[in-house]
Amino acid sequence: MGAVAGKAESPRSLSISETKLESKMVEAMQRRAAKGSVMKSFNCIILKFPKIDESLRNCKDIFQQFDEDSNGAIDHDELKRAFSKLEVSFTDEEIDDLFAACDINEDMGIKFNEFIVLICIVFLLKDDQNAGQKKVDMGMPKLEATFETLVDAFVFLDKNKDGYVSKIEMVQAINETTTGERSSGPIAMKRFEEMDWDRNGMVNFKEFLFAFTRWIGIDDLDDEDEEE
Repeated sequence: MGAVAGKAESPRSLSISETKLESKMVEAMQRRAAKGSVMKSFNCIILKFPKIDESLRNCKDIFQQFDEDSNGAIDHDELKRAFSKLEVSFTDEEIDDLFAACDINEDMGIKFNEFIVLICIVFLLKDDQNAGQKKVDMGMPKLEATFETLVDAFVFLDKNKDGYVSKIEMVQAINETTTGERSSGPIAMKRFEEMDWDRNGMVNFKEFLFAFTRWIGIDDLDDEDEEE
């Protein structure tokens, strides 16, 4: 999984298409942040881990449906057909950008954890496009509710609503508790370092999602499948 998985590989530099996608994510998150977050503390996010974990693991069946050749990864053509089945109207260029951004280890295939990140980004972008209209429906209501929780968690961390999470914001978020207790700064720094895999001091939504899949053990699920 490259640098996100904590391995020795260095994260690759962003391409123009990925930078373009990141701009779309940031703009969508900024608009979403204007609505605020129901999260009251970082502990609230942690308490949701088990439910989020269960929901995302149930997504495995959906992933396997789209992995038509059952090789453990969704290739570019399979992804296009998956979008068609989900009735998600993205252009070929947008699909290309998403594929490039989420194929972290550049093996021309979207693994399960990468698929979760990709679909959650799709949820954010499509929900943003439909702002003021009927909410986006990808035919996965339970999973979409989980994605909304993840978006809400990021909004809670993004204190200045600029579409990124900084070290200062991470410390502030972890120090906010409903009981008035304060967590330690080192915990905040460790969590931030796990998210900021390109080490630029700012965490975008994609980086947050990859870190989150590791926090709840989704990467471990990938490893188990490869061992079978």
